[in-house]
Amino acid sequence: MKWNEKIEPGLRAVVMGMGVSGRAMVEFLLSRKVLVAVVDDRDFTDLSAEEQAYLSLNRVSYMSPAEGRGAMLHADFVTISPGVPTDLPVLSEVRERDIPILGELALAAPYLSETVIAVTGTNGKTTVTALIAELLRASGKKVFVGGNIGTPVLDYLMRSENVEYLVLELSSFQLESAGTFRPDIGILLNVTPDHLDRHKTMDAYTAAKMRMFKHQKDGDIAIVSGDNPLCQQVRMLPGEREILCFGGVGSGCAAVGDGTEITLSHAGVAVKVSVAATSLESHTGLLNASAASLAALLSGCDEDAIQQGLAGFVPARHRLQHVRKLGGVDYINDSKATNTGAVCSALASFSGNVILIAGGRDKGEEYAVLKEPVRQKVKKLILIGEAAQSIADVMKNIVDIEFSQSMDDAVVIAAGSASNGDTVLLAPACASFDMFDDYGQRGDVFTAAVNGLPDREELRAVS
Repeated sequence: MKWNEKIEPGLRAVVMGMGVSGRAMVEFLLSRKVLVAVVDDRDFTDLSAEEQAYLSLNRVSYMSPAEGRGAMLHADFVTISPGVPTDLPVLSEVRERDIPILGELALAAPYLSETVIAVTGTNGKTTVTALIAELLRASGKKVFVGGNIGTPVLDYLMRSENVEYLVLELSSFQLESAGTFRPDIGILLNVTPDHLDRHKTMDAYTAAKMRMFKHQKDGDIAIVSGDNPLCQQVRMLPGEREILCFGGVGSGCAAVGDGTEITLSHAGVAVKVSVAATSLESHTGLLNASAASLAALLSGCDEDAIQQGLAGFVPARHRLQHVRKLGGVDYINDSKATNTGAVCSALASFSGNVILIAGGRDKGEEYAVLKEPVRQKVKKLILIGEAAQSIADVMKNIVDIEFSQSMDDAVVIAAGSASNGDTVLLAPACASFDMFDDYGQRGDVFTAAVNGLPDREELRAVS
């Protein structure tokens, strides 16, 4: 079997990882009459009752990594979930035997006939993916949204649903094992340090992002940031794709943002849309809207539909989400800002007077990149979690720092330190797993703490 072939009945496959993507792979392969085994580091009894029943009913073998090594070395192909590191020793053995190792995108690629718009980047993926879908729908187009968010693309392939466009958010983990997958329109928003605990180096991380464009051909389009040098590496890839850029004023891009207005131009067509008085009216929002609007224009959406979609867009929770205004202080939940690049982007949305709550589990990043944005925008830094001291060591003599043992306490400290016109921003620059189940729970705890704050007079009395 090769990377770009459809699955033949009777083949033997081992699926590594029984998470959301792994379950979708199992179901998809069974629907193609493949003999499936699952390898996972959880005990079978740790699976949900429904998962246990499903695997038993379909006679799917379930093995630990040690037990599954032999099955993997004798399989026709192995599939891996995004959470499975590609440098595991057993996978090296699999490669030595020329056994294909396929991710979800590699499995799906031979079956995709719809127009595929794929979005990747360190930050903003979810927002831009959802926004593109909103713009397409405003033009009356039928859309499926999935990938790294929501529904795996393999689930879509098993439905009877018929759409015109697949809009997919893709992570670097998914792209590592994407095979011959290629989007008709691929969007790279930015590349800043993230997931270095897995990728080890920025070169490896950037290379994973570039895999989205590797198999594009003549007629395909790459939309990349005109302001991020690492995004421009797409120009060094072989192939005849068209490369378009979005970015700042005077950058010569196909989507240029100036204040609240975006000028879109391509193939002699030029339109103007605005993010004024929308949820996207910020520095980050303007960039996200520029990339998404350009993709919509290339997909046949007209100016009115794009403007309608921008006006009606509501960003996902935990992404620069305005929680409350209390005593003249705005409280913003950006719990999804799990890396330094996201924090820099968040701080760029404010003029200053920010009280920043940050910290969590370290992901191998260099916090020094935050020095200048913090110096310019942050009046107080409140640190939580395992990485608190590491961040503090870098930020000493830069900003007033206070430590907190809980999110509730951090919010009370922030509220007591804030004055009229200030912004309290949760933008952690870290993973959440030291204190929370995920970034969503972290954002929910922050939101609950903010909504539980007393009015200003009561707050002063207790602080």
